[in-house]
Amino acid sequence: MNKKLFVILFTCFLSILKVNAQDFNFLQEPIPTELKQNANAVVRLEATTINLNGIANMEITYNRVVTVFNKEGNKLVKAYVGYDDSRKITSIQANVYNYLGNKIKKVKPKEFKDVSATDGGTLYSDSRIQYFEFTPTQYPYTVHFSYTLKTPITVFIPSWTPVTSYYESVEKSTYTINNNTDTELFFKNKNFEGYTIDTTSNSTKTSYKITNLKALKREYLSPSIHKVTPVVLVAPKKFNANGVRGEASNWQEYGIWMHEKILSGRNKLTPETITLVKKLTQGIEDPLEKAKTIYKYVQDNTRYISVQVGIGGYQPISAFQVDKVKYGDCKGLTNYTQALLEVVGVPSYYTHVESGRKKENMEQDFASLSQGDHVILNIPYQGKDYWLDCTSQLHPFNFVGDFTDDRDVLVITPKGGILKRTPKYLDSVNLRTTTGKIKLSQDGSIQGNLQLSSKGIVYDNRFFLERLSEEDYTKQYKYYWDYINNLHINNASFQNIKDSVLFKENLDIEAQSYGVLSGKRMLVAPNIFDKEVSVPDRYRNRLLDFEIQRGSLQETAFEIQIPEGYQIEAIPDNLNAESKYGTYTASVAVKNNTIYYKRSYLQKHGNYSKTEYKAYRDFKRKVARFDNSKIVLIKTTK
Repeated sequence: MNKKLFVILFTCFLSILKVNAQDFNFLQEPIPTELKQNANAVVRLEATTINLNGIANMEITYNRVVTVFNKEGNKLVKAYVGYDDSRKITSIQANVYNYLGNKIKKVKPKEFKDVSATDGGTLYSDSRIQYFEFTPTQYPYTVHFSYTLKTPITVFIPSWTPVTSYYESVEKSTYTINNNTDTELFFKNKNFEGYTIDTTSNSTKTSYKITNLKALKREYLSPSIHKVTPVVLVAPKKFNANGVRGEASNWQEYGIWMHEKILSGRNKLTPETITLVKKLTQGIEDPLEKAKTIYKYVQDNTRYISVQVGIGGYQPISAFQVDKVKYGDCKGLTNYTQALLEVVGVPSYYTHVESGRKKENMEQDFASLSQGDHVILNIPYQGKDYWLDCTSQLHPFNFVGDFTDDRDVLVITPKGGILKRTPKYLDSVNLRTTTGKIKLSQDGSIQGNLQLSSKGIVYDNRFFLERLSEEDYTKQYKYYWDYINNLHINNASFQNIKDSVLFKENLDIEAQSYGVLSGKRMLVAPNIFDKEVSVPDRYRNRLLDFEIQRGSLQETAFEIQIPEGYQIEAIPDNLNAESKYGTYTASVAVKNNTIYYKRSYLQKHGNYSKTEYKAYRDFKRKVARFDNSKIVLIKTTK
């Protein structure tokens, strides 16, 4: 189909929807041209209506109409809903329309796929998801998805997030909450600046509407989409969860309710388990060493099952049950570990956190359990906080990695909720050192030995290598160093020193044609294994600020043996680059037919204005150019 005919048919499609498809009577006009720009999909309509009919009675009605333009837009259909014994789906349906406006599929309730929301385990058998999956044969297509859900759980009221992704435009999104109770509702509006949002509110009804939001194109180091587009958080003062009523207007009050009503009584263990953990820690006086022993026991004897906090409820499975079956979700495993620590006299606290590599904080001035999708454990000891992710069978004690680092979290104590900050892994803490002795041959091939050492977040990104097969870790190294042709890993050994959060790699390598031959000369880049090979994208008019969340430090030192019959003709000068975004130094020296190369590259964390992006890119471009600097060898023998 040629492009002109496609445009004509697509315009007809929208007109047909207007005239003939009663299901789409809200599609009044064709999609505005500006909403198609940079869009993988357009949300024609998203309408959320929440009826709070009682402290233990909430009904949610949701409608979503999405026109998808390409394969990347398929994931923006979002035709799914989670449910469990306390969240009942009373209606659900979907219709699919092709580009001509013809209804090509009507999905009845029984045709939705119904699957467990967990990866296994009977304790969570009631946590489920219904979803509709469609495989298109042509684009564009449109999906209208809707459901109604009823629940007595009102501690969590869905937030309004009209934009959920980059490359998603929104024609119309509405959010209405009808408060038919005597409880007060708290609202927090975020990122409203620069947007036109219609807001109406009275004693019983609050509504928001936004129209014609252009798709945002993801830019290099863009913030999370929820940091730059509108969000509304809602929380009731009085609420119900798991059959337990509560009332809270701040984090302290939420913490008291959680401690007294949700967590209380969930720490019971069998006499046999109590005897076992006491025996495990027998002779250990230091509480921190006891905690390390218990954490290792949990890692060695349980497995994690993923259950989203919002679907699986807020109350953890009892410690007794987890101990019996040896598995649990983040809530259950954290509560279980806390119970074991209590047996040996080590205080610890259940903690809510918003997880993910993109750091998200609990709002300091807005208390709501709609924040926080993960649970970890806090151990305060001698004025310092220690943190355990009890779902991880691999992480070292007190190392949370980039999943929950450097963010505000809610710690549940007997005196109430307290906001604390998890550990930071910034800049030089995230250290990778690379050293090696390399032999360069007359044909340009290299062989030698490398030692890599990783700490901080770099550790988190590399220690998985020790669990891979030889075939798989070889693929990883070839991916890291894809600019090295015909790379072979002849041998690899690993050392994971958990107490120091240190991962070491020892590699024997070889590669063909690394040195480039040109007549009597050979060109060699002395930075063989720590090279910046790409430059960030250039934007004529960057729209978004950018953030470097963690930073890192790379220290490199190579000894490169010059092949017999060659000598140095030219070497690069010492290289230096310094900016507010980092520092870079590199030097080359020659002694006894050996090239000594040293490099240090510090990347600094920070939040920066979009006006600074050009300066940042210039710095990164200079680093890439320096990293590709060449030594020229010349042949001295025939």
